[in-house]
Amino acid sequence: MRTVKRAVALAALLPCMAMAAPTTLASPALARRAPAATSTQAKAQVAMALTKVDPKSVSTKSTIEISGLAMNRTGHQLPGLHLRLRYSAQPVTSRSQLDQLAAGPPNALPNVGKEKQLPGAAKPDVKQSWTFKTTVKELGLRAPAGTPGVYPVGVEVLNSARQVVGGITTFLTFMPKETHFKPVSVGWVWPLVDRMHRTNDRTFIDDDLAKSVAPGGRLSRLVEAASATDTPITWGIDPALLDDVQRMASGDYTVRAPGDKKGVQKKKSEAAAAWLAALKKAAEKDPYFDLPYADPDVVALVRRKTPRDIGVAFDERNTGVATKVLGRAADAHVAWPPSGAAGPGTVDQLAKNALKSGGAFLMSSSQFQNPATGALPNATTTLQTHYGDKKTLLYDEKLNQIVSEGSRSVNGGLLTEQRFLAETAMIAAEAPNRARTVVLAPDRHWDPADGVAKNLLKYTKGAKWLREEPLRKIESVSPQGRVFNGYSDDYQQYELGDAHLAQVQAISRQARAFQSVMTGPTKISYERAVLRMESAAWRTSPRHARSARKQLDDELTGDMHRVRIVTTKSKRVLMGGSSGRLPVLVENTLPGQSVKVRLVATSENSAKLRLGQLAPEDAVIELRPGERAQRWIPAQAAGNGNFHVQLELQIPGSDGRTYGDGESITVTVTGYGRLALLITGGGLAVLFVGVGVRAIRARRRRDSEAAGDGTAGMGAAGPGGQGNGHPGPGFPGAGIPAAEFPGVSGAGQPAGPGIPTGSPGPGPASAEAAGAAAPEAAGAAESGGIPESAADGPAAWRGEHRRRDGD
Repeated sequence: MRTVKRAVALAALLPCMAMAAPTTLASPALARRAPAATSTQAKAQVAMALTKVDPKSVSTKSTIEISGLAMNRTGHQLPGLHLRLRYSAQPVTSRSQLDQLAAGPPNALPNVGKEKQLPGAAKPDVKQSWTFKTTVKELGLRAPAGTPGVYPVGVEVLNSARQVVGGITTFLTFMPKETHFKPVSVGWVWPLVDRMHRTNDRTFIDDDLAKSVAPGGRLSRLVEAASATDTPITWGIDPALLDDVQRMASGDYTVRAPGDKKGVQKKKSEAAAAWLAALKKAAEKDPYFDLPYADPDVVALVRRKTPRDIGVAFDERNTGVATKVLGRAADAHVAWPPSGAAGPGTVDQLAKNALKSGGAFLMSSSQFQNPATGALPNATTTLQTHYGDKKTLLYDEKLNQIVSEGSRSVNGGLLTEQRFLAETAMIAAEAPNRARTVVLAPDRHWDPADGVAKNLLKYTKGAKWLREEPLRKIESVSPQGRVFNGYSDDYQQYELGDAHLAQVQAISRQARAFQSVMTGPTKISYERAVLRMESAAWRTSPRHARSARKQLDDELTGDMHRVRIVTTKSKRVLMGGSSGRLPVLVENTLPGQSVKVRLVATSENSAKLRLGQLAPEDAVIELRPGERAQRWIPAQAAGNGNFHVQLELQIPGSDGRTYGDGESITVTVTGYGRLALLITGGGLAVLFVGVGVRAIRARRRRDSEAAGDGTAGMGAAGPGGQGNGHPGPGFPGAGIPAAEFPGVSGAGQPAGPGIPTGSPGPGPASAEAAGAAAPEAAGAAESGGIPESAADGPAAWRGEHRRRDGD
């Protein structure tokens, strides 16, 4: 069944398959690189892939089966194709020779074996399976006495002209019946690290982690492989990964890709919860160590002389996520710099933060020279630091590269398995009478094909020339003296760039200022967000790092702006008279977070506009979530005009460190005080009332004249007789007071029947109307300190002025 699955997968992967193992890197794998194809591979017209090599290690009586797939990728017919087996009956004598054979074509092997036709691959893009069966005896393989032997075996493709147009090379390990060697002790470091998926603590920038922890995903396969065998491993865990997965498993979460205005709500992840449970069970018998939170690029941080965040990343409040998830604290102490490479300054920082309670460095063997005595290298040495000599575990760079880079495809996975067995057998055969130790620490983002990781652990336990060991046991071996090569400046090109880190540090300073104003329990923190942006995972994706960094900056700016000074849209305040008080409103709309800030106002022209100082208890403002507070700044003007005032919030107890950007307002000073405004307003009101009364009288008179009854609108007309044309008795409305008009004919006589006595006059009604129509004086709060337009300011501000005016 395994062979069938591999064959199906290979059918899709064949066009991009290589014929040999990865090339060698002289330096540590500072960047994740895909295996490079040789020139022969680039020209190969027929792609070849392995699907089966059985058995994994052979003995004298073994029958060998090698199977695979072939595909013509030229785009045209290739008639007359056939396969031929190539091999060497002489064992490989060194690891360097093994590397050369793996990188070369199979026609470099001296011996020729069986041939068979390959008619199905003549047509372009058509895949045909093939199988060779032979025996150890037919190949004439013989192992050196008492030690394992490694033999190269290849299959080449020939065209009708007998030219090589494709091929593939692998290795068989021969185990003699009688053995006389010491097994090689192998210790595994099992990395659980991923790239960053969040900027702040609330928002994911993608949902790729959900796929990785789901069945069949990368992280799921690593946990399954570890739980499927009892080969001891030591887990190397990034707490940031567990933090992300735990967030997905605890409830609904938001995904917003950089540049998107709106996020997408995702349901609580059952796959994340299942993965955490599976990890806890798989790791219950194996030790683990914490990487610093988010696996920051410690080398780049030290180079920029900003090591503060290294200590923050190692702090228990951040690494404690793993303790919470796994139910126990880390029981191993290992300092593992990115790509296993670091300089003296970096190892000092790692020793200070990761190894203060003991433990060992984990570094690439390429960072050290071989033992000076000519002895074969082992995995344990020491490294001198500012904090004393520290044990150092060196993983085998070549073997680590083979495991990390060659196992990403099904074809590469099978080649990796065969190469792993061959490399470790060569180590055992190099010095059969000496105890050798090897450490393997695959790439942090190791993505082996399905089944490969489990098989490697299984072969570590099952191969007769290997002995599985816990890492702590290898650490306890007596160290070899090896010279530290240091850290080459050439490696800097693989680090996080200076521009990126400079901008992240600017965000970090803003985040610390934000946290400085918080009081009570801290509900919002950007500490981990900054660490995520300093992760070494961004080394290979600078474009994504840039977009994620911008999103984080925008998120932090938005949160900080929730604690702010509220101004009108016009940012203008009117002050009538030479003195007054300027209103300033401060609000906190952070969800669930209380803050404390200091309000400071500064006049840009203190000679013309002098501002008084708030009392200390008024200057420091404490705000609960959703709360607002208003303060009044005393002001004294030396003349009329517009004056700029800078309003800013400061961090209490910080010697004037500002919070946010502040606000700038314009104070407009006029020569009219409140009393003058009230007098002017009152005079205008009386004038308007008087004009109104006269207008009413004139209108009533016109209405009466139009009706022709002569009453001029002064009441209902009675049934009186005709008048004589002069004032006096008999004229409607001729009642004249005698006291006011002495000697006038008719004075003191009763009114005629045309005028009802007691008719209302216009005077008292007009006075009442004048009192009712007088507008409320629009003055400045506290002698002028009022926004220019009440509609511009908040409702609470306008209400404050009404209350003060009422006082």
